[in-house]
Amino acid sequence: MNKRNVDDLLIEMITPKVKEIETRFSNGEGLSSEDINTLLLKSQYNHINHLDQKLDQVTDSVIDLGKKFLHVENKFQGLEGKFLGLEGKFKVLEERFQNLEDKFDSFKDEINKDANPNLFKQLKELNQLYMLYGKRKDWKSVYEKLKDDARSLRSS
Repeated sequence: MNKRNVDDLLIEMITPKVKEIETRFSNGEGLSSEDINTLLLKSQYNHINHLDQKLDQVTDSVIDLGKKFLHVENKFQGLEGKFLGLEGKFKVLEERFQNLEDKFDSFKDEINKDANPNLFKQLKELNQLYMLYGKRKDWKSVYEKLKDDARSLRSS
């Protein structure tokens, strides 16, 4: 027999005595200390049964929480795997950016090696000329002036 069945049997055993006590009390008769002890015993059994039911509910809730935590843990493990995948992709991306940076540095070195030292100065002067002459409405004269200036820059 399980605990609950034993408790139920004990309550069933004292229930006739409790009914007899209730009948006598409702007829105005006094209660003996044995009667009071019997009523207290029934009350304690009822209280124990109530607490036992609550304990079962709490136990079930804890079991459900355990299952939910396992589910959450599995999700976190999945996320961890995704983050590891992202980390690998970021490493590849970092390598690609480093390669690109190396290519730019190489290209810059090539340009600096082959570039005319006066090229930047000449481009700056052309920009100033454009700013000075480009605001005119007479585009033919601007074109001629720029052409002359370009010839003089080439010769210098």
